[in-house]
Amino acid sequence: MSRYEHTCMIRGDGGRTIRAVLDRICDKWTLLIVATLDEGCLRFTDLHRQIPGISQRMLTLTLRNLERDGLVSRTAYAEVPPRVEYELTPTGRSLIPPALGLAGWAMEHIEEIEASREAYGERPGAGPPARDTIRGNGG
Repeated sequence: MSRYEHTCMIRGDGGRTIRAVLDRICDKWTLLIVATLDEGCLRFTDLHRQIPGISQRMLTLTLRNLERDGLVSRTAYAEVPPRVEYELTPTGRSLIPPALGLAGWAMEHIEEIEASREAYGERPGAGPPARDTIRGNGG
């Protein structure tokens, strides 16, 4: 691969394809759900209990999107009461290594990023700080 070939892959169609995928996997809840399901098959109530702060509606919507995109499989059992279980598909499991890589990068660089944000905020005319989600600030 040439030195800049990877940027062509990212920019390909003006970024539309990669943005569509990144919008799904980088939303507020997807990686938390995927990481939780990496531990194995879980019922909806167990997932809800293990992901603090997510509403039932948001969990439902995110799981539907993940199922539609082929990252999560849903199995409904005809029982009383009904039982539904969710599990990562092979494609969903393949998301774990790059997600861990990105998380590692974030942990490695958090101090630099926070210092840069602080320095930026102290500049004359910088205005109010932008809302950010690092370490729970304004998220």
